Amino acid sequence: MSVTRAPFGTTADGRPVELFTCINRNGLELELHSLGATIKALAVPDREGQFTNVALGFPTLDGYLQRHPYFGSTVGRVVNRIAEARFTLDDVVYRLAANDGPNHLHGGGAGFDRVLWQAEPFETGDEAGVRFAYLSRDGDERYPGNLAVEATYSLTDDNELKMSFEASTDAPTPVNLANHTYWNLAGGGTILEHEVSIEAGHYLPVDEGDIPTGEIAALAGTPMDFSEPKPVGKDIETLPGARAGYDHCYVLQHRTGMAPAARVYDRSTGRLMEVMTTQPGLQFYTGNHLTGFEPHGGFGRHAGLCLETQHFPDSVNQPQFPSITLAPGEQYAQQTTHRFSIEN
Repeated sequence: MSVTRAPFGTTADGRPVELFTCINRNGLELELHSLGATIKALAVPDREGQFTNVALGFPTLDGYLQRHPYFGSTVGRVVNRIAEARFTLDDVVYRLAANDGPNHLHGGGAGFDRVLWQAEPFETGDEAGVRFAYLSRDGDERYPGNLAVEATYSLTDDNELKMSFEASTDAPTPVNLANHTYWNLAGGGTILEHEVSIEAGHYLPVDEGDIPTGEIAALAGTPMDFSEPKPVGKDIETLPGARAGYDHCYVLQHRTGMAPAARVYDRSTGRLMEVMTTQPGLQFYTGNHLTGFEPHGGFGRHAGLCLETQHFPDSVNQPQFPSITLAPGEQYAQQTTHRFSIEN
């Protein structure tokens, strides 16, 4: 195992951004950088032993300095959407930035994906990675409390990409962290032929603004159902309404600590990605709004898929969902692992 660090450019105000490269004994190569605690690339082999990057991103820092679609970013304080960009906590109404129509999305206009994190690389016998740290001050993006956050990404000799998120606060505040990597196991083209299965029997229906209605609906018999492996594109044209693809939260089953969440297989290369997590939900997004132009890195619609392990969207306004409120003295801690292998 090894991890190296190198300059990756500077922010608009002149602060240095660092690039970290982790390589395991099997030749897998993970690239991370400190702007947004971001996964830049992950090269894994196909059935012929050819290594290809399977994570969408930009070759240089310039792409990440613009407003991009959260390629590989650590997202927070609250990933996904908050209805009407507001919530009430301890009888106080907090009004957040409305950066997705009337709603709040992925932490606001300057969420965790836009900030520079402190970074410390580490190596153990069979693991190498980076611990990213950031202090979100009281009032950042109009959230209450000083929130100390750590996001740790590592590569193991078992071909696992590990993600760990921890946070503590000095005042009650909502916290829901996730990574927003777009995956394409073929290394190019679209993900419509990728075979996906998700460990869920229910999902959260949404309104026209992609806000959960509050219902927890059964998947069986609907085009939303991925309880058995099927190509992403098989039912995508039969989704209700005028949707261009999947962008829904799945209610994961068997949540007793780390448990299986999803499986993605690309038959053309033999690459298999298995996802395990401690989180109760998984946002399945199929790159519906990628345009093929900048600032989307030239990636078009369905060029990648996201499997964002997280708590449910709009949980701050829907008390029947698991709470995302973190109180002083409590520790937020969630883990997700992606395991890569070949299946012939």
